[in-house]
Amino acid sequence: MPESQTLRYDSKDRPAFVDKVKALCASCAVIYSNADGDPAKQQQQAEAALTNGAKVLVIDPADSASAAVIAARAAAANVPVVAYDRLIDNAPVNYYISFDNVKVGQLQGQALVDDLAAQGKTNAPIIMLNGDPKTATARQFKQGALQAIETGKLQIAKASDTPDWSPSNAQQEMDQAITALGPTGFAGVYAANDDLAGGAVAAMKSAGINPATRPLTGQDATLAGVQRVISGEQYMTIYKATAQEAQAAAALAVTLAQGAKPDAGAYSRTTSNGKNNIPSLLLEPIAVTQKNLEDTVFRDQYWTVAQVCTQSYATACANLGIR
Repeated sequence: MPESQTLRYDSKDRPAFVDKVKALCASCAVIYSNADGDPAKQQQQAEAALTNGAKVLVIDPADSASAAVIAARAAAANVPVVAYDRLIDNAPVNYYISFDNVKVGQLQGQALVDDLAAQGKTNAPIIMLNGDPKTATARQFKQGALQAIETGKLQIAKASDTPDWSPSNAQQEMDQAITALGPTGFAGVYAANDDLAGGAVAAMKSAGINPATRPLTGQDATLAGVQRVISGEQYMTIYKATAQEAQAAAALAVTLAQGAKPDAGAYSRTTSNGKNNIPSLLLEPIAVTQKNLEDTVFRDQYWTVAQVCTQSYATACANLGIR
């Protein structure tokens, strides 16, 4: 896994992957590591895994470009590489499993366009907090978001790319944007994920702005993100069934480790990484607001009501009929 800033990797993806491998192959072992955002560390971890006999590498790259070295090293050892969640650029990758990340950005951008339009705010200025440009997903989210934002004729008053997907970096970027534009100089905020949205909320509160007055996007349906959606501090998030993604990667890894090939129909789509068109499984993301939390996050037990509706959010949950 690539980093620890995004909490889902260790708390959601890892256990789903490990459990699925154990269910499919009792004799298989999972060598797990997290690069903590350090591409060099990830290369060392991959080298160690290959040295320790790994038959398949499933990599969510800390840096989509530098991870090409890992993929090349694995290819030289005849070890299949599965790019997980984030694409690896210009590298010999065998399969790619993720969500439709351009669509993620489109859903985020369209949600912002639609909510501002419902308020009668057309051609409104917004602040855009994108993800870490070292990662292919950040570029894909941005691509999709810009398509929706430009079609919806919103005006990007300030934009930044956030190193390391860090909430503190996002807060600093948002502070700078508010200073430049003034507290009334923006109508909404595009944040590429919930962690960046958290930084944006902190900056708005510090500037005396009620976050509930500015629609704010997010992604990953983190616990904090879902709680902000319930309280109204964040307009929407993107729910991705990460257990489904991790289980698909685990099933593919076991198949490849056993010397077989997956069903071609499941990987009928392809994604270009600049070197090859990679057979891809791209799952569907879902835009989530207060209106469909119960039909997504809670229905799938991604989070339980008890986890989300703590004392601080009990009244907001009750107001939405969440019990």
